[in-house]
Amino acid sequence: MAVQFLYQWNATDSNLDEALALFWGHFDEPPDDETRKFAEAMVRGVVEHLAAIDEKIRQFAQHWDFERIAAVDRAILRLGIYEMLFRDDIPPVVSINEAVEIAKKFSTAESGKFVNGILDGVRKDLPRPARTAAGGKKL
Repeated sequence: MAVQFLYQWNATDSNLDEALALFWGHFDEPPDDETRKFAEAMVRGVVEHLAAIDEKIRQFAQHWDFERIAAVDRAILRLGIYEMLFRDDIPPVVSINEAVEIAKKFSTAESGKFVNGILDGVRKDLPRPARTAAGGKKL
């Protein structure tokens, strides 16, 4: 849901709160409160750190013009990088695996490889272990 929202928000470039209200209003059966709160926390985190996240995409998407990256891939990358940089409770390998699966499902045939390559570059640049969440909990 967070990726879907980020894609929609990027396309409309609207006010975050208005866009969230519109997004949630499109569901025939709205998600449960826990899912909605988690998705909104992720979205707000991405938007709050958007400049730093986009800089990481530019840094690791060598030979790619940022604006030419498919919008859905950009949304997936933004969420994955946000998780790796700002969510210590999520091990980086989990973020990468989920992002790759989302890319394979919702984007092009090559998007999984593209997303994996960029997120793996970000992972290698992290000062924490790839398989560890906050508190030292390993996968």
